[in-house]
Amino acid sequence: MPASISVSSLTWSTPDGRAVLSGLDLSFPPARTGIVGRNGSGKTTLLRLLAGDLAPNAGTVTRNATISTLRQVVARSPAETLAQALGLAEPLALLRRAEQGVATEDDLAAADWTLESRFEAALSAAGLYATAETQVATLSGGQQTRAGLAAAILADPDFLLLDEPTNNLDAEGRAALATFLASWRKGAIVVSHDRALLEGMDAIVELTSLGATRYGGPYSHYRERKALELAAAEAARDHAEQALREVRNGAQTVRERKDRRDGAGVRKARRGDMPRILIGARRQRAENTTGQNARQAERLETEASGQLAQARARLEVIEPLVVDVSSTGLAPARMVLQLSAVTAGHGDAAPVLVGFDLTITGPERVAVTGPNGVGKSTLLALIRGTLPPRSGSVRVSVPLAVLDQHASLLNPAESVVANLRRLKPGLDESAARAALARLRFRASGADQPAGTLSGGQAMRAALACVLADTPPPLLLLDEPTNHLDLDAIAAIEAGLAAYDGALIVVSHDEAFLQAIGVTRRIALTAPA
Repeated sequence: MPASISVSSLTWSTPDGRAVLSGLDLSFPPARTGIVGRNGSGKTTLLRLLAGDLAPNAGTVTRNATISTLRQVVARSPAETLAQALGLAEPLALLRRAEQGVATEDDLAAADWTLESRFEAALSAAGLYATAETQVATLSGGQQTRAGLAAAILADPDFLLLDEPTNNLDAEGRAALATFLASWRKGAIVVSHDRALLEGMDAIVELTSLGATRYGGPYSHYRERKALELAAAEAARDHAEQALREVRNGAQTVRERKDRRDGAGVRKARRGDMPRILIGARRQRAENTTGQNARQAERLETEASGQLAQARARLEVIEPLVVDVSSTGLAPARMVLQLSAVTAGHGDAAPVLVGFDLTITGPERVAVTGPNGVGKSTLLALIRGTLPPRSGSVRVSVPLAVLDQHASLLNPAESVVANLRRLKPGLDESAARAALARLRFRASGADQPAGTLSGGQAMRAALACVLADTPPPLLLLDEPTNHLDLDAIAAIEAGLAAYDGALIVVSHDEAFLQAIGVTRRIALTAPA
């Protein structure tokens, strides 16, 4: 029987009773399935339920498969090795004893003679150039993610469960993961917003407030189907709006006819042309008819309004975010920034930038690329003024704002609307709430404390704070798509496409860089 995972009537709510997944029915064959959906739709929750890390409130999860999940590998002590962190130190030590001829009979019986070669193959598949003795503390965040992937591969499961596996990977790491998954012939369930990675999936499952929908892969096919669904939803809304107008116009016509008849009856009664008993009978019939017409009109309007609400709700699920951006007023010849012969690094460590020069004039769009650890974040810190250079000069000539993956410009103790009004004091309450509503922070959503937002929600809030009113002439973007859902990424891309200031972008998301139209690329490398 082929390996599989399935869920039936799966329901899960937060401890405060907010429904996240409701009555979900899904099955996963041994293929590569991408899970997509807006932030808060339950993607990570579903993955944890499939792995058994969470128990459903109702429904069942059936696992006819072995499962391995991607977990971050973090050192418990500065000297801990990769083998120790992955629980392989003793099995590998046993093999060393066997090679040296000092293993006991019990050792030899327990030895896993393929472990060493499988471990090396797993490291290679994950694109991690390390050994069992490599200290975890020396690995970058992206390398630790690769180590976690290697551990998952080593378990040789029927299904891999991966939650945003490319978030901390550089371009080389992303390519290694995509290559590995392309060759993976078992099951993989991947929660991701990485469009390049999703393009390699056999199927896409989208989670929305309406449930789960399966699409054939790859990602481009899913987008084509979504475009057709959006057109159908817009047509359904337009039809429902027209039907409601017709119902209301019909009810108004009936009321006007009644008013005319009533007026004629009153005039006739005043002239005495009709017996009093007949006048009473007609009045009674008219009142009965009026009541019936009113009830019928109310029923038709209620039905038409309900159909319109359903059509609009469906459109809300499908329709992408739209971001409007005002002009920065940045002139094409205006000097934006200039770095001259800059050498910089953090603490006492060796500098990562040596004799670095950079000049940006006017609304250039500059992508800063390179593997982890070559100074991309250091460069942004120099420009924003949080890190002084060891030598050389840094001159920034225009106001700037920073949009990073942690949405650090937000005060977690303040509400979303309070953050926006603090950062843009020229906005009144009404204008601030309107700006937030365009990024789906409506009503109570705008009053939510920033510290309680998910990663994607925080990025949307930060985007609203940066782009509302008049944006600054220079934006620094530090991996802005790392925690965003696909719709929010599309919204940022649309907003930045309309932004007419200068951009400096650090990102490993090639699709994002192409979408925002970078005009220059600076590839950093490690100092010689």
